Amino acid sequence: MSAQRQETVKRVTAPDIAARKGGTPIVCLTAYTTPVAEILDDHCDLLLVGDSLGMVVHGLPNTVGVTMEMMILHGQAVMRGARKAMVVVDMPFGSYEGSAETAYANAVRILKETGCQAVKVEAGPTVADTIAYMVQRGVPVMGHVGLRPQAINVDGGFKAKGRGAAERKRILDEAKATAEAGAFAVVVEGVAEGLAREITQAVEIPTIGIGASAGCDGQILVTDDMLGLFDWTPKFVRRYGDLRAEIGKAVGAYAEDVRARRFPGPAEIYFAKAG
Repeated sequence: MSAQRQETVKRVTAPDIAARKGGTPIVCLTAYTTPVAEILDDHCDLLLVGDSLGMVVHGLPNTVGVTMEMMILHGQAVMRGARKAMVVVDMPFGSYEGSAETAYANAVRILKETGCQAVKVEAGPTVADTIAYMVQRGVPVMGHVGLRPQAINVDGGFKAKGRGAAERKRILDEAKATAEAGAFAVVVEGVAEGLAREITQAVEIPTIGIGASAGCDGQILVTDDMLGLFDWTPKFVRRYGDLRAEIGKAVGAYAEDVRARRFPGPAEIYFAKAG
């Protein structure tokens, strides 16, 4: 019996994203589950399994408590749902800062166990050498500058960055170092609009903005934020839906039907076969 031919879909790769510098803006969103990844895949160039899942899915106060096991579990789920979009998985706090060798080993584990196409690291002042080490050994890396959620305990909260001259220069230097180290793209989060534009012009890799500037080479949001699943969202989020209200209405209707014994009805129950 001849083997069935399975239709193949070309997945977006790191070189594909890098080649989009200055072109049509890159569409990115976060994904943490299989069904959501399936929906987003038709519309996005890149899906980020962000360590924001600690807050969005698991109710943690910040991203510091996220583990490798959590990232791998959700990375596997997203890979089951995404066929076309590039999938990038965040490296959690503590998995890459200690040494380049440790970072590489953890990145390899993420790539092998999830099947994703790249990892992302928050590019602080000492991370450029680690990015270079990983890239030179076959690990595609996306950087992240500006507001760095994993540094919340140092910064004292989620605060916009790059409004002062000294901080502006530091973030610009980190973005340049990230690009020179071989990252294929860099997320620019929560910075002054002019700085985001300056970074975009200064580096040869695509910039992916979140709370940055429409002048970036692409944009990313936390999907649950832009769909309106929370009663509060950051300033930089535009709500494209109000799913919190819709879910509340649906669950309320279900609860009423259960209490009134209207559910299940004839259409939702099984009957014995005659004879």
